[in-house]
Amino acid sequence: MSGELWRMSAVEAVARLRKGEISPLELVEASARRIAEIEPAVNALPTLCLDRARKHARRIMQGGTAGEAGWLAGLPVSIKDLTDVAGVRTTYGSPLFADHVPKKSHPLVERIERKGGIVMGKSNTPEFGAGGSTFNEVFGRTRNPWNTSLTSGGSTGGGAVSVATGEVWLAQGTDHGGSLRGPGSHCSVVGLRPSPGRVTRGTVGNLWSPLSVQGPMARSISDLALFLDTMAGFCPHDPMTFDAPSVSFSDGLARPVAPKRAAFTADYNGRVPIDPEVREICTKAARRFEELGCTVEEASPDIGAADEAFHILRGQHFIVDRELQLRSHRDKLKPDIIWNTEHGLAQTPSDIARADRERAAFYRRMVEFFGTYDLLVTPGALTPAFDVNLRNAPTISGQKLDNYMGGSTVTAVITLTACPAMAVPCGFDQFGRPVGLQLVGKPRGEAALLQAAALFEELSGLDRLLPIDPRPGTVPPTT
Repeated sequence: MSGELWRMSAVEAVARLRKGEISPLELVEASARRIAEIEPAVNALPTLCLDRARKHARRIMQGGTAGEAGWLAGLPVSIKDLTDVAGVRTTYGSPLFADHVPKKSHPLVERIERKGGIVMGKSNTPEFGAGGSTFNEVFGRTRNPWNTSLTSGGSTGGGAVSVATGEVWLAQGTDHGGSLRGPGSHCSVVGLRPSPGRVTRGTVGNLWSPLSVQGPMARSISDLALFLDTMAGFCPHDPMTFDAPSVSFSDGLARPVAPKRAAFTADYNGRVPIDPEVREICTKAARRFEELGCTVEEASPDIGAADEAFHILRGQHFIVDRELQLRSHRDKLKPDIIWNTEHGLAQTPSDIARADRERAAFYRRMVEFFGTYDLLVTPGALTPAFDVNLRNAPTISGQKLDNYMGGSTVTAVITLTACPAMAVPCGFDQFGRPVGLQLVGKPRGEAALLQAAALFEELSGLDRLLPIDPRPGTVPPTT
């Protein structure tokens, strides 16, 4: 059985850890063997810290069991290479930090480790997390385990692959324009973008911006809820954080309540291009909520100029993070970073004001929308996974993209609402590529969102396909 421990769910593994049926060290060794076996095919965890993990496992074994919500009891996890882990090489996917070893961990990593999570390694990311395909000049490309000729998505591509293949049980990631949701859809795992303030962002320069958040990835909703319980709560390092709920997200799944009324839109009233087969698969999948007694209607919030507002505000975000590096090391930054930052620098105060007004107006429209509907359902990505050697899909439904973020509009506009949103697997296209739904909940409505997702997952059964061994394949034709 010890050789197959990686097949267990996170919830089952933690239950067995708590009972003393298996030890943290056994799981670390099972994870290490699995990583060694499949990592050459996917390049999901380019930096490992196995000795550090073994030492942490031994400390947990000597320290007894804690009973708080989200206690992981010695479960191996991966941490995105944007997030500092003390004593472990952390590059942010950038040649500028290729040899960087932080002395102190990010507050979220400290929390995960304090709650019994064991860091096995750093998951691959695009440079500074900017990109819808996971590659960088330090570590190269991460490959999709369903077809290793394809991208894993971005920017939490390494995290998505690490859980899909059973390298680790849970993965931490970040999400700005869809970086947890896109890879979730492309790799057939679940990724949650929590409400801003639900999970600490700790040390970022943009402490007062709600655009980029930290969040969990997993193979199933119950595993995801467990990791969100680990992460959630007030942190003095992040002024936007608030206390964890009195009822844990995991406990809420024990008595799930189906949404009464859901809205589905494939393209926000024709505002975004979408692959025809993705449209068909997602439309059929959304109808499955009717099997739960839920009324499903084709309806879309009015996104107005939210797509433009997102790019303006994202540009300002990049100025905070990258302006000084652009001045001193422009030659070492990839084109996407330069484009985002210069886009921000070219904006006028009136542009920024217009974007903020539009964000506020869009939020008010969403609040009104959720006065009618309990759940918004959209595609999780506008196209299936594309060639791993490309920065982005060249076209979507025959339409050429203006920039690398063009394929992320379906998730990026939801970022502006501050509503929790997640990717849930919903099927496969004719070439075997995963397709996912984006489920969007009411403001700070993670509990109800997770419950709706869990009920959908029970209907689809797609979580039972994981974990998988990497599969070679070819690149399908572009639509």
